[in-house]
Amino acid sequence: MSIVVHEVTKLFGTQKALDKVSFKVNKGEIFGFLGPNGAGKTTMMKIIMGVLPPNEGQVFVNEQDILSNEIAIKKQIGYLAENNPLYYDMYVKEYLTFVASMYQLKNKKKRVDEIVEQTGLVEEQHKLIGSLSKGYKQRVGIAQALIHNPSVLILDEPTSGLDPNQIIEIRNLIAQIGKNKTVLLSTHIMQEVEAICNRVIIINKGKIVADNKKDVLQEELSDKTRQIIFVEFDKSVSIEEVQSIKGVTKVRGIKKMQYLIEATSEEDVRPHIFQFAVKKVLLYYRCKKKKKVWKKFFTN
Repeated sequence: MSIVVHEVTKLFGTQKALDKVSFKVNKGEIFGFLGPNGAGKTTMMKIIMGVLPPNEGQVFVNEQDILSNEIAIKKQIGYLAENNPLYYDMYVKEYLTFVASMYQLKNKKKRVDEIVEQTGLVEEQHKLIGSLSKGYKQRVGIAQALIHNPSVLILDEPTSGLDPNQIIEIRNLIAQIGKNKTVLLSTHIMQEVEAICNRVIIINKGKIVADNKKDVLQEELSDKTRQIIFVEFDKSVSIEEVQSIKGVTKVRGIKKMQYLIEATSEEDVRPHIFQFAVKKVLLYYRCKKKKKVWKKFFTN
C-alpha cells in the first residue's frame, strides 16, 4: 500500500500550516517525517487519515482519494496519536477487546491474544492501563493501532517522554512491525529516524526542505563543507542577486523573500549573507529617501 500526497495546503485562519506539500510513501517503507514542533507534521498526518480536510491538494491511500473513500481508507490505517489517549480505568486486555469490537472483528479473542503477544504485553494484559509505565502505555497504544491488522501504521512522536530503555524497546518494536507494513513516523528527533527509518522528509514551517533516503541525507549532513541555510530577507531580492553572494553555489526560492541557500565551502558563508542583507537594506533606504526628496521638490 502506498500513500501519495499532492500539493496539500492547510490553513487555520490566516496561518498556513502546510504549503503545497507533496511526497510519496511506498509500500513496505518506514518513512520518517522529521521537523521541529509546529512544523506541520501532525496536521499532515491528520489529513492523511481523513480527520482534517485540506484546503487544497489531494491525498491518495492505495490509489484511493481519502475524501471520496474516507471510511474504507480508515479501515486500512492504524494510528497512534502523540498524546496516546487511553482508558486508564480499563484493563489492557479488556481495552483491546473493546477496540476489536469497534472494528467488528470476527474472532476478537484470537486477534487480541495475537496482538498482546506481538507487542510484548503478555505479562501486563491483566493490569489496569492507568497502573502501567509510560513505555507499556505506548505499547498498548501501538497494540490498539494494530488490532485490525491495517496496511498502514501512522505514529505521531511514538517515543516522546520515554526513558532511554523504553525508547530502545519501542524502536525495536516499530522496526519489527515495519517488515510487513508501511509505517509513517513523525518525530522532531534526528536519532529517531537514524535508528528506524529507511527514508526521511524534513519539514519546516509547513514546507518540505529535504526528501531522500536516510543514508543519502546522513552523507549530506556529514559533509562539513556543505552548508544549507534558510534565509528570509525583509526586502525583495532576486535569486540571481542571492546567487552572487560569495561562497553560494545554489539558491532555491521557497516563497517571496524566503530562500534555501546552499554553499560548498569550508568557510562559513553566513557572514557574507549578512553583509549582503545589510547592503540591500541601506541601498533600499537611500533610494526611498531620494524618492521622498524628489516628491517634495515637485510638490512645492
